[in-house]
Formats: sequence, structure tokens, C-alpha cells
Amino acid sequence: MATDVHGPVTATGRAPAPAPAVHVDGLVRAFDGRAVIDGLRLDIGQGEFVALLGRSGCGKSTLLRVLAGLDRDLEGTVLVPRRKAVAFQSPRLMPWKKVWRNVLLGLPGRPEPALAERALDEVGLSHRAKAWPRTLSGGEAQRASLARALVREPDMLLLDEPFGALDALTRIRAQRLVGELWRRRGCAVLLVTHDVEEAVLLADRVLVMDDGVIAHETAVDLDRPRDISDPRFAELRGDLLERLGVAPTTGTV
Repeated sequence: MATDVHGPVTATGRAPAPAPAVHVDGLVRAFDGRAVIDGLRLDIGQGEFVALLGRSGCGKSTLLRVLAGLDRDLEGTVLVPRRKAVAFQSPRLMPWKKVWRNVLLGLPGRPEPALAERALDEVGLSHRAKAWPRTLSGGEAQRASLARALVREPDMLLLDEPFGALDALTRIRAQRLVGELWRRRGCAVLLVTHDVEEAVLLADRVLVMDDGVIAHETAVDLDRPRDISDPRFAELRGDLLERLGVAPTTGTV
């Protein structure tokens, strides 16, 4: 096989499809002899935004922890980018470090404060760089957590219900921010959420997890920015709610 500056080329002269950012095959993760994840398969494309839904306890957060490298007691194949970052529902800021120092927490060497300031500016929080975490609002703390993820220049961003503790208006702003950051950065994203409307609003593809596997997937072929009053949006939302076993009257599970 020959190669050129754009990557490998097949005998037909066409470049093959790029390798997925995430490839999981036959993943098993058990606790006390019970498989929470059981033979799961998953591919996430480079630059793809995927949302993962499922009932509480179905293994969503366990899968995210595996992809993040935080849980290695498993069976199967798990291939993920070397550069990855996680943002959790709780911002997990160290109260004894100012915001800019929290953003740089865990980076090797002695990174310059300007690195944190650029990431904070990207999430609209540069004016709070020298604040103490206890003085931040919930939305500001979550933006600081996102800045801490983005400063690592990830090829894969893992979001574990990052908006769950926010009030409704702050949640909408945070959703828009994540959408803007994804379009700007072009990294792959896996969003674990209980909110069906949020999943359809943000994702290219929505997965439903059940009994330790990906039981259903839906491509969201809607123009961006998305309109929740669009009948096609409502149809997708209703179908996903039914697959989750609830009447389509609310966006959360």
C-alpha cells in the first residue's frame, strides 16, 4: 500500500475511511460477578458528537470511565485517542487553588498561566481566572471544568452528565457552549446524559444502552442550530423516549 501526504491510499487510488476515534469490541466489565457491560461494541468517528442514553444503572458512566482510562479491570478491546479529557457532573475544583491553577491541574511540567487564560477565555471565564472556586456560580464552575478539559487539546472529549446540576437557564447556555466548542475544536465527543432533548439537540448520533450493550442507535439528520419545535425533532425525541420505556411527555429519564 502506497502513502501520500494525506495518508494511506488503496490500490483503487482512493483513501480509505479514517480510523474511528474510538473502537470498542467485546467489552466486558463485571462487578461482584455481575456483568454491567457485557460484550459491548462501539465505534465513534473522528470529530463525531455522540450522545449516550439509558436507564440509571445500565452502565453508561462505567463505559465512560473505561474510555477515560479510569477503569482497567475489564475484558475486550478498547482503543481510544491518547489525548482525551473528561468533564463530570461535579466540576471537582480544588478549593485551595485559584481557578487558573485548577485549569492547569495535572498537566506535566510547569505550564504557563497564559495557557489557562486562553482556555478560560474560550469558555467565557477569563475574568474569573484569579477567583477562588467557592466564589463561582454553578455555571461558572462547570465552565472552569470544561476549560480544564480543553487545555489538554483532546482528540476525544468525554462528558458525564456535565449539566445535570445546573438550573434550566444555565443548562441551556452550557449546552450551547459545548456545541460551539465542539464545532470549533473538531474533536470527537461522547456525552452521557439522561436528557433525551439534550441528546437530540447536540448529537450527530444518539445511542441507547440497555443490558450492558448498545441496544439502539439513531442518526440525528437535522440542520444546526436545531429547533426543538421542528416536528422531526419531536419525532426523534418521542421515538427515543419510547425505546427508553417512558411516555413521550418529558425530556428526562
